[in-house]
Amino acid sequence: MRINYKPILFSALAAIVLSSCTGAAPILSTPIENIDNTPIKEGDLTEVEAHNWGHLDLVKDTIPGMSVDKAYAEIIKGKKGQQVIVAVIDSGIDITHQDLDGVIWTNPKEIAGNGKDDDGNGYIDDIHGWNFLGDAYDEQLEMTRLVASGNTAAPRYAEAKAELEQQIEQLGPTKTRYEQIYGALTEADAAFTTHFKTKDYTSDQVKGLQTTDENLKQYKALAAQMNGFGLSSIQEAKGELKGALDGLIDRLNSNLNVDFNGRTTGDNTNDFNDKPGYGNGNVMPVKKSESHGTHVAGIIAAERNNGLGANGVANNVKIMAIRAVPNGDEYDKDIAKAIRYAVDNGAKVINGSFGKSYSNHPEWVREAIKYASDKGVIFVHAAGNDSKNVDTEPNFPDDNVNYVEVGNTYIRVGALAPSYGSKMVAGFSNFGKKNVDVFAPGASVYSTTPENEYGTKGGTSMAAPAVAGVAALIWSQYPKLKATQVKQIIMDSGLPISSKVIVGGDAKNIQPFANLSTSAKITNAYNALVMASQISK
Repeated sequence: MRINYKPILFSALAAIVLSSCTGAAPILSTPIENIDNTPIKEGDLTEVEAHNWGHLDLVKDTIPGMSVDKAYAEIIKGKKGQQVIVAVIDSGIDITHQDLDGVIWTNPKEIAGNGKDDDGNGYIDDIHGWNFLGDAYDEQLEMTRLVASGNTAAPRYAEAKAELEQQIEQLGPTKTRYEQIYGALTEADAAFTTHFKTKDYTSDQVKGLQTTDENLKQYKALAAQMNGFGLSSIQEAKGELKGALDGLIDRLNSNLNVDFNGRTTGDNTNDFNDKPGYGNGNVMPVKKSESHGTHVAGIIAAERNNGLGANGVANNVKIMAIRAVPNGDEYDKDIAKAIRYAVDNGAKVINGSFGKSYSNHPEWVREAIKYASDKGVIFVHAAGNDSKNVDTEPNFPDDNVNYVEVGNTYIRVGALAPSYGSKMVAGFSNFGKKNVDVFAPGASVYSTTPENEYGTKGGTSMAAPAVAGVAALIWSQYPKLKATQVKQIIMDSGLPISSKVIVGGDAKNIQPFANLSTSAKITNAYNALVMASQISK
């Protein structure tokens, strides 16, 4: 499952509304900076800062970014370096986006549209990557699949069944509440449209409404409540709730439905060798709302300084698009084959912004991660958004069995928020001294979305591509470094944080930042390039 989630705006809202009616750089000797005494940013971020905060510098801007802009200004200085292929295993990518169309990988050995496997890699017409999902969109969660299998002897079956039943029990009443709120908003919208004789009535008109009509008075009070929740109008609140309601219905009808099967590729997901080459070469999202992969790709490689909406971290990469993550939990078979596809077709960095709490065939994915490691490819994985300690609670895919790693080029990333201080760790982010390696900007990240649009998303899904971009940037400037060296540079060159932070969004859970990851650091592109220059000598 894509593991960034739009914040649910309506959990508290529901109760309130119903009670009343988301070339090598030069060698430098600059020391790695320690930021223990850096002042906390005062006030809200400007729009420019909000759109670029992950690239800012903690010392200069008092925002815990990765010093990307500083790295370009002081180290790279326009040098492109060597091109690096970065594979994005996700929900599909809008490869026609104005900020991405120039950075999409094209298979040099494949002839488009001839219906042949020209390069003999087992995939027909894989021009820009591969789509392991075919036309599928919705899918079950892994725990739902486990329960649907009826294999009561399977590991964690009882746990999965209990969790599935609990979620269904909780979401049913929530759906009813959302429907009631949406009904109230729809009635208010219709009443204001009639009263003002236009569907484009403004919030100011509603605020200034003077009436003796009791219904309009109630609808005006409802609009004031929406304003209190940060929603500017009834129309905006209606749109937000419709999205939340649709997502909840999707979850009940497909993700949590033991009778649902969204698979369209005709293969057996429990047989790794069944139907080789299943899927197709269309790497575009199935729906515009399937924006996750496009957003991730932009964080890594949106064309820099072209006057458009966003800048990627890396300036000389090609994005290999691999669609393997549905609206539900990804199949282990798809992920394992996607990793191997990326490695075999030239990717040096793989980004995996997905994850789940159950795994039917974790060994397939671990073997693929080891395959990538053995071939000198870095796999960057999002830590997850459950506010949990992944040293003690499972999160897949992982690269270890009982903390013994199967490879040494896997990097798991937690998420930072744009505020240095006790709240710098995003409340949703997973953590783990043994199983999370570094932290990077992940909350409120601005990037590309389908159809030449841009938007802000939050999740460790956004933190992982930030680190993948830094890995590509290092390799581009210092192509002779080994994958293990690039990983270690990212780990060792980060900014050390010695202070305590709020963990899991729980104000009562305050821990030293050093407890949350192996490196006890936040990723820093400038320092990484400094260290890379020293090691590459």
